Amino acid sequence: MAGAVMLARLLGDPAVAETLDAAAWTGVLTTARAEQLLGALAHRVEGLEMPAAVAAILHDARAAAIEARRGALWEAEGMRRTLAPLGVPLVLLKGTAFAAAGSSASRGRMIGDLDLLVPRDALDAVEATLLAAGWEWAKADRYDQHYYRRWMHELPPLIHPDRDRPLDVHHTILPPTARATPDAAAIIAAAVPLGTATKRGLFVPCAADMIVHAALHLFADGDLTGGLRNLWDIDRLLHDHATPDFWPTLDDRAALHGARAAVGRALRLAGALFGTPMPPALTSPRRGDALFRRRLLARDGWGRETRPVTRFAFYIRSHWIRMPAPLLARHLAIKAWRRVVPARS
Repeated sequence: MAGAVMLARLLGDPAVAETLDAAAWTGVLTTARAEQLLGALAHRVEGLEMPAAVAAILHDARAAAIEARRGALWEAEGMRRTLAPLGVPLVLLKGTAFAAAGSSASRGRMIGDLDLLVPRDALDAVEATLLAAGWEWAKADRYDQHYYRRWMHELPPLIHPDRDRPLDVHHTILPPTARATPDAAAIIAAAVPLGTATKRGLFVPCAADMIVHAALHLFADGDLTGGLRNLWDIDRLLHDHATPDFWPTLDDRAALHGARAAVGRALRLAGALFGTPMPPALTSPRRGDALFRRRLLARDGWGRETRPVTRFAFYIRSHWIRMPAPLLARHLAIKAWRRVVPARS
């Protein structure tokens, strides 16, 4: 856990960088790369004393993150132009939303997929327009298409063949079978317009909804792989927005989306790992927090994953909380069968 613990310390208190020796930097850099936090770390420690080799690696990470941000915003603008004739709100999510909003969560953040939230009743028109514009299915076989359309919170993943850019088009932010039930219509209604006016069509979620989404994505929609980056997103969003008046707003939005437990745990762990400032009443440890912390920090001094039993338990949990047991059993059986018998398209 040494690399992950030190990485969290450095992100929370960059001055620690000037106390590290070469061995400590090895653990920090390999862990940061594995957790997709190398660019964020590079921005946090910029200008501090460190070995020349480390400085060169972090310089390159900053440059790569800047290019990733530029590419993500370019892709978002292209998406706006493609879907503009439909006249529907297009709400950017995750990393692209942070970049478009100018959030400190975007500093050094690598951005992969373009994630987009659209109204449920516009989904068919959005799909048809994207396919006509050259986007293709990344998963085209019949079972995957049926599974996504019946059980998931998004269309099957799309990809652009010329730019190799993945696209996820959401109609809500968690699978309909998940235990939490976020209100996608409320997210869209409260979204903040970008550019000159709402007529431009691009929006980002309000600050509280960004935090709720990050917390749900972390604790209600996966096995916590890459969880440190999601938790760091929450820390940065809170640094940007957490005035005394913000906390009641965040609680109200968490309650609306059925996310109080996830948001509460995210706040407690962000405070514990990064020293995120927040009211003391929100930082008291709760049952289970130690196990989640153990999972988030499951890397050794070379950035390699450790604690296989803990990671497997969270893998099982990630499926359990996303779908009922009969559906889960059927889905896993089909996936196992398809490994043996090639799927027919």
